[in-house]
Amino acid sequence: MKKVKKILSFIISLVLVLAIISIGAIILNNIKTVNLADDYTSIYEDSKYEKSVYVTGANYIKQDVSCGYAVIEMFAKWTKNNEITEKYLYDKYGKVVTSTGKKFEEEMNKQFPDYKTTMYKYLKSSELIDKVYNSLSNGIPVPFEWAAKYEGEWTLHYSLIVGMDIPNDKVIILNPYGYEENISIKELLERTTFDAYDNMPIFLRLGFAFGIFEKNTIYIVEKK
Repeated sequence: MKKVKKILSFIISLVLVLAIISIGAIILNNIKTVNLADDYTSIYEDSKYEKSVYVTGANYIKQDVSCGYAVIEMFAKWTKNNEITEKYLYDKYGKVVTSTGKKFEEEMNKQFPDYKTTMYKYLKSSELIDKVYNSLSNGIPVPFEWAAKYEGEWTLHYSLIVGMDIPNDKVIILNPYGYEENISIKELLERTTFDAYDNMPIFLRLGFAFGIFEKNTIYIVEKK
């Protein structure tokens, strides 16, 4: 009986410790998220951003396997490569290997050896806008992570930014759920920070808290 009580006491103590650690990690991540929101409004008056930028030759496809694979396929088609498809990637691995940001970066670098893909996470609002604008100015679309709705439910999602018109407060996004989105910069940031995500499940909160998922994350692709 004493042994059972000791085991139960240990289990209860372990659960309490894990709960405290998890709550602390969530609180720290919330603080980190709040700190991302710097004042970006000067972009509307900055002459650097007065020209709208748009990447030609990119088109959305509707995902059949995963959003990560679909974005890679969209990027491949933009490079005139019709061999890299969702089916090709799934057949190659027998599973989805782009569920985390770092793995998506790795797969982009594997599939496009003539380009270097760099993942930037937890960017300040102004930094994210600037990096996206610079990439589009160089004629290269920007894969990124954000919150997107599928059949009325929020999800963690990959999509492709192909245009930005700052004076008219418009960002153009190819969403592999099967459509093009035109949204404001404010909405973009609400969704890249996942602030737009209503009632986020605890497992996703823990995923962000412990670094499995990332906020304000984009992938800048550069020609080698």
